[in-house]
Amino acid sequence: MNNILGNVAFYSREKISISKLNLSSYITTDNMLPNKKGKRNAVNLPPNSATCTRFEKGDILVANIRPYLKKIWFSDIEGGCSADVLVFKTNEGYLPSFIYYALLRDDFFVHAMNGSTGTKMPRGDKDHLLEFLIPDYDYTEQEKISQILSVLDAKIDLNEKINCELEAMTKLIYDYWFAQFNFPDKNGKPYKSSGGQMVYSEDLDREIPKGWEVIELGDLVDFQKGISYSSEDICLSGTPMINLDSFGLDGSYKHRGIKYFNGEVKSNKYCKSGDLVIAVTDVTRNAEIIGRTFSIPDIFSDNVLISTDVAKVEFSDRLTREFISQLFNSENYHNYVKHFATGTLVLHLDLDGIRWSKIAVPPLELQNQYSEINRSIHLKFSHSLKEDKTLIELRDWLLPMLMNGQVKINT
Repeated sequence: MNNILGNVAFYSREKISISKLNLSSYITTDNMLPNKKGKRNAVNLPPNSATCTRFEKGDILVANIRPYLKKIWFSDIEGGCSADVLVFKTNEGYLPSFIYYALLRDDFFVHAMNGSTGTKMPRGDKDHLLEFLIPDYDYTEQEKISQILSVLDAKIDLNEKINCELEAMTKLIYDYWFAQFNFPDKNGKPYKSSGGQMVYSEDLDREIPKGWEVIELGDLVDFQKGISYSSEDICLSGTPMINLDSFGLDGSYKHRGIKYFNGEVKSNKYCKSGDLVIAVTDVTRNAEIIGRTFSIPDIFSDNVLISTDVAKVEFSDRLTREFISQLFNSENYHNYVKHFATGTLVLHLDLDGIRWSKIAVPPLELQNQYSEINRSIHLKFSHSLKEDKTLIELRDWLLPMLMNGQVKINT
């Protein structure tokens, strides 16, 4: 048996002042991620004098513009959202997480599109949405189904946290070796702390280890911009495209930010796993993302694209991928690069600013030592990403069968 959504949930009409919100607790269609991947922090807030729809922990938020993008989030905080985000609150007798998983099915977004109006920017009809059929299970069965699916989602979230720790580990080692100059000396001891010889560099106005060269980056790196695209080119399947949403604030890769491109592409515009990419635009207030880099992980079976917000980094064999990547993500270097970002709403990086920079280049043997450690850590990172992909596919395969009774949970 089925019930309709309007009998098990209702739209929130409560309001909250913008002054009580922050970038994490304010939700718009822009910071909700497509393909059921939740949300990221907002870029800015409306005027403090305004109010918006209030949501609570356990509410279900759905973007009502372009429903085919499947933007949905099960809230774990209290906050507020813009008018184009719908907030569903569940009635007594229904488990919020169960209703969330019922709406997570592709059928819900097909239903939303069937009642939508508009062409370029279709908008769901709120009354039509409430007619969507919800499985009418008793509360105990709702708990069982939710528990199974929640376990998968919890493992996905745990993998993401593990990857954040792995990224932090590679940065810590880089800082100790190449910023504090305490890389292992020939006896395996920290170089600078153990009295390793330092020499003064006039170009950098500081001391660097003896044997390191100071070189202008323009002699060592070059950049290839990504493709331009319109909203019509973005679909839920197609060629994976690295874009600004793929970058974490620390330069880490975010799988939930991936987009899929369905337009025409010249063959020379494709990238591949292992290529180094850099963010060349930014919409954050303090340019947290601009200039950040990561290597495209090996989770894609075919070619990968990068958007016009991103550039591929090509570098000399005097540098290793792991060293140059961590250099671009280091705080000292990032603070330098931000001075070459200009714009009002959107910042654009002048890549000549990077080319003009002079850096102390460690001997290639030392870079290779760091790269070997870095690669062993990123094997674990890659394993977690692949596991996440498998778990998401398993959840989305299992979800409709649990809801329509094809799969039963034994007690």
